[in-house]
Amino acid sequence: MTKTTNPLGIRGGDLLVSSLKAQKVDRVFCVPGESYLPVLDALYDAREEIELVVCRQEGGAANMADAYGKLTGRPGVCFVTRGPGATNASIGVHTAFQDSTPMVLFVGQVGSEIKDREGFQEVDFRAMFAPLAKWSAEISDARRIPEYVHRAFQTAMAGRPGPVVLALPEDVLSALVPETVDPGRMAVPVPSAPPADALTDLAGMVEAASKPLMIVGGGGWSQETGRSVEAFAEEFGVAIASSLRCQDYVANSHPNYVGHLSIGTDPKLAAHVREADLLLVFGSRLGEMTTAGYSLIEAPHAGARLIHVYPDPEELGRVYQADLMINAATSEAAKSLSHLQCGKVRDTGWIEACRADYEASLQAVKSDRALDMAEVIATMRKRLPVDTIIASGAGNYTGWVHNYWPFETYRSQLAPTSGAMGYGVPAAVAAKLTFPEREVVAFAGDGCFLMNGQELATAAQYNAKLLFIVVNNGMYGTIRMHQERDFPSRVFGTDLVNPDFAALARAYGLHGECVERGEEFEAALERALGAETSALIELRVDPDVISVRTTLTAMRAKHSA
Repeated sequence: MTKTTNPLGIRGGDLLVSSLKAQKVDRVFCVPGESYLPVLDALYDAREEIELVVCRQEGGAANMADAYGKLTGRPGVCFVTRGPGATNASIGVHTAFQDSTPMVLFVGQVGSEIKDREGFQEVDFRAMFAPLAKWSAEISDARRIPEYVHRAFQTAMAGRPGPVVLALPEDVLSALVPETVDPGRMAVPVPSAPPADALTDLAGMVEAASKPLMIVGGGGWSQETGRSVEAFAEEFGVAIASSLRCQDYVANSHPNYVGHLSIGTDPKLAAHVREADLLLVFGSRLGEMTTAGYSLIEAPHAGARLIHVYPDPEELGRVYQADLMINAATSEAAKSLSHLQCGKVRDTGWIEACRADYEASLQAVKSDRALDMAEVIATMRKRLPVDTIIASGAGNYTGWVHNYWPFETYRSQLAPTSGAMGYGVPAAVAAKLTFPEREVVAFAGDGCFLMNGQELATAAQYNAKLLFIVVNNGMYGTIRMHQERDFPSRVFGTDLVNPDFAALARAYGLHGECVERGEEFEAALERALGAETSALIELRVDPDVISVRTTLTAMRAKHSA
């Protein structure tokens, strides 16, 4: 059917899609809703330029948009309907905020003529998303759509990147505006550079230190930024650690890389952090998980001298009162650091010792269990390319991925620093659609998987061929571990009764099989990678192995002693 043009102008929905094209948007994620039908209709005409990825739940769609933003550096775009659509999508907005990911969420809204009557699925989205987003607004005039869209994209990428939410009243999307309305210019981030005197002070402080440690993380990163940081670390003799789930920011094979500050940081790395006499925090907020509840690096004054480089001036001094604070974009600051010259020759013995401890942590202790996750990871590392994208959600199962999978390229890790379960499956689907030439693996626990496992249907619908690994121990493992620690012998509410995950995958038309013994895994992996469709391997692991470093048996023995 040919679209009928209206001599009086174009709809707000058409202008919105034109504004998205002005922002060079090539893909949007959604769950369709009647509240933004004019946008869907306009996207029909733009289908050769903007791919519409229809998801099965708004949480999955928002997580896909977050993953797209992480992978590309441009805002991931998501459309959802009002009420339950928006509340489902809020988890992805929260993840984008805590992970400093550029993202724009568009939410359908009731018509302006019935606002504030608690109409069908009506919510005040400006108020709802105010603490979760960098900016939340509602468009009340169709002619101003390009203004709001441009500001949304500019804000999402500015300073510390993050999510923006725009509410779209039905009447605004249906209103007619002249075809001559300019859809707007493409938003371009304006990165701030560090002052020259601050760089001089930084260089002097690093030179004066005997055991300097750099902690990298945050948003606005790139492969080039990582290479610049590595060059600076080599020149000045600085050890590099990554903050929570930012392991792909520098090559893990680099001799100055010494490990990952995660949930349950390796004790030897924690000791090195404590003995460092200078901490150069580069792009990271130094959040609760990275700092072990602000105990590994005490707030507000770290035990060592502290330099904090961060793109948002409001974050500087907010928690940690640093000796030197530099407000600059990580990209520009990294370029500047890579051009600095060190005036002394440093003894690299401390870095070599830190590095040796990190390399030792990659060697798993031989397990007597029927299926050992460390061996699973080792087998996959040997078989898959170095640039494989690894996506995961949250849970104790991620400890094996964080510990035993070294990352070499940015962006090859997709994981929520917000600790959101259910992230890995939709993030992996988005990754495969964004980079179809790369291998993509999604790791999920049994509890984590069922929070967004419905997006297997999206993978099937869009022929995204990737691998899902479901680690099944029959419980919410992280909560069980805390429960056993804090309330021994009072286990309650953490057991799970699960489906046959392999059969579930086959029901979606994917390859699916179950592995219960280590010797079965390599052949199963080959069959999965050779399948014509996406594949899922369910790993039925011993529930006693509750984490990388302990077992339920050991925890109970400790309590009974």
